[in-house]
This record gives sequence, structure tokens and C-alpha cells, in this order.
Amino acid sequence: MNETIRKFGHPATLVREYAHWVVLLRPSQPTLGSLVLAAKSEATAFADLPAEAFAELARITRDIETALAAGVGYAKLNYLMLMMVDPHVHFHVIPRYEGTRSHGALTIADAGWPKPPALAEAHALDEAQTTALREWLKGLWPSG
Repeated sequence: MNETIRKFGHPATLVREYAHWVVLLRPSQPTLGSLVLAAKSEATAFADLPAEAFAELARITRDIETALAAGVGYAKLNYLMLMMVDPHVHFHVIPRYEGTRSHGALTIADAGWPKPPALAEAHALDEAQTTALREWLKGLWPSG
């Protein structure tokens, strides 16, 4: 795994692994269910990924949207490719909704709704919250 993937907490945050990508629970949650979709390659430019990685994105985005629709009931889903600090190809996947969403004892408001996500106001997860949210999302993931 590349350094960007490790920085986002792999393996503790791993929700699902694919041939060319990993889906990680975002350690800092601007909205409930926020993820990082990261390419496993060392590529630092989107266009440098192999064709197979692009083809795999169709399945992965369907899986992400299915799981987050069931768990969070988002109104919109933002895929943000920021890559300013962490150089390897990755997206921040931010479910967007009006109000709050909860899982267990954790409740998170979408502080930016309906404007861009308020990334600076994200809730930093502790170890127990990370484990609980990761396992919850794994349980929502489409099989196969």
C-alpha cells in the first residue's frame, strides 16, 4: 500500500479492498460515512492509472453508493479529488445531507449543507468509533 493509503489509517480503516483500489473509512468525518477511495498504485496523476483501474471504478462507485444510501440516506454524494497534501491518487467520498445522521452514539451534522462540505469541521474518530463505523459499513457493503 502506498503512503497515502497508510496515512488514512490502513489497515484499521479498511472497508473493502479491490484489485486496484481500497475503500477506507475517513478518520476525520465531515459527514457520517465519509470515505477515502484510494488507488493502490504509486501514481500521483489520475491519467497515469492503468486502464483496468478506471474500469474497476464503475463497480466500486456502485458499491459505495449502494452502501451509503442504505446506511446514511444521503441526498448527494461528493467525490473530491483534492491531492494537495497526500500525493497518490485518491478521492474523498462525502455523503451530503440536510441535518444530522447517527450510528450508535455518534451523531454528525453536515455543517456545510447545501454548500461545499465543511472539511475543517470534521469529527475526528477515536479507535472505538473507527472500529464501529468500519464494521457497520462492511456490513452494508454489497456482496460479491
